Amino acid sequence: MYQGSVESQVDQTVFRRVTGRFATGVAVVTTLADGVDHAMTVNSFASVSLDPLLVLVCVEKIARFHDAVIDAGVWGVSVLGEDGEEASQAFATRGRALEGQLDRWAHRRGGLGLALFDAAIATLECRTTVVHDGGDHSIVVGSVVSAETPRDVPPLIYYEGRYRRLRTPGR
Repeated sequence: MYQGSVESQVDQTVFRRVTGRFATGVAVVTTLADGVDHAMTVNSFASVSLDPLLVLVCVEKIARFHDAVIDAGVWGVSVLGEDGEEASQAFATRGRALEGQLDRWAHRRGGLGLALFDAAIATLECRTTVVHDGGDHSIVVGSVVSAETPRDVPPLIYYEGRYRRLRTPGR
């Protein structure tokens, strides 16, 4: 088991270029802390386990969302379709006003009271089970409470620092 840190010889710019070669989906993660909605665009989201059902999201420790999601203990995931670039950019903007931030985006409240985007191609609601240190991020693991696939359109993809569209036969 890993017990310490190893000094890397890899330049951060090179690291970003290398990891940018891994295509990811894009999601907006939401939480509700003290009656206030918080939301953040992520591409560090993954399934962890089928038994029990677990997923993870990585949240930068300096982000306002970090303390909100840790304190709330519950969070929602809205996986964006290829038409979700504008929402992704909006919720990736640091320092935006919390008040009314969801007003432009049609959403519903899930069973845990979390905002889930109507335009999402998949949604999940989770309860945090454990938080791991991940350097300048926290790795938040959650037990899946609900899961739906409300729309059937291709996903929004992020690759080499740009939004991409999935090319499918016949499109």
